[in-house]
Amino acid sequence: MENQTMITEIILLGFHHLHSMRHLLFSIILVVYCLTISGNFLIIVLVSCFRHLHFPMYFFLTQMSMSDILLTTNIAPQMLSIINHEGGIISLKVCITQYYFFVALETSECFLLTVMSYDRYLAICNPLQYNSIMDHAFCINLIVISWVLGFFISLLIVVSITQLVFCGPNIIDHFFCDIDPLLKLSCSDTLIIHVEALFLSVPVIVTPFLIVIVSYIYIVLTVAKIPSISGKKKAFSTCSSHLTVVSIYYGTLISIYTVPTNERSLVTNKILSMFFIVVTPMLNPIIYSLRNNDIREALKKMNLYPLINRSI
Repeated sequence: MENQTMITEIILLGFHHLHSMRHLLFSIILVVYCLTISGNFLIIVLVSCFRHLHFPMYFFLTQMSMSDILLTTNIAPQMLSIINHEGGIISLKVCITQYYFFVALETSECFLLTVMSYDRYLAICNPLQYNSIMDHAFCINLIVISWVLGFFISLLIVVSITQLVFCGPNIIDHFFCDIDPLLKLSCSDTLIIHVEALFLSVPVIVTPFLIVIVSYIYIVLTVAKIPSISGKKKAFSTCSSHLTVVSIYYGTLISIYTVPTNERSLVTNKILSMFFIVVTPMLNPIIYSLRNNDIREALKKMNLYPLINRSI
């Protein structure tokens, strides 16, 4: 180790092979980023301003919007700079910090989606006790637990990463600091990190995903017992937006982190990551605004629904 040169800076190549198309890609990502920020911020404003949205489901939705804003802002500005300059340089400490916030926000979002599925389960399967269980204090506790667990669990693996020795090469063929390309820069044994990441994926991804699935199994069984078709449609309409968001989120997450990296091309990996980081947070407020009657009603009161519907 004494003969190794410790790296302090990392070169991010980004989309260095798209020389002629980088301006187009820059413009597209910039527009998507602006739409993501404005769309999620609009959801927060709507829920805050309109009394008919002061319910647990919409309170959880504002937390999702906040998470999407932070997740995208953690990476998108740097991604734009890398595309514009056909690469970029980032310090090792900043790289690890960026990865920490990425994992923490990603983990918190998994827990928030689980909390929202539990909320829909109570509302449909146990409506008589919904108000007594899902009171304001309980909602606050669920939100705090989701955020604290997300940042604490992520800290465990990041602390382990900081104990590694990074001796190069100092080049990452990506547009942000993800775990696999980051560990490839280390000359230490990274097996323990991979085992730790696999172990932590159980409470972070597997368990929340199973809770979501079980919740919707009970929801489907309950809705199937409703005699009227209109009653079934009304029940499903209250959770269709959340189910769509869950499908997109976990579908992309599983595609990125369960398929071995060496079985995908670098371009495919970058596209999937870009979709997860930039596109998915933009789709969430669109899905909720177009498929939720309460959100549409709030947009109409602000005279925004015709504009948003026409632009989409």
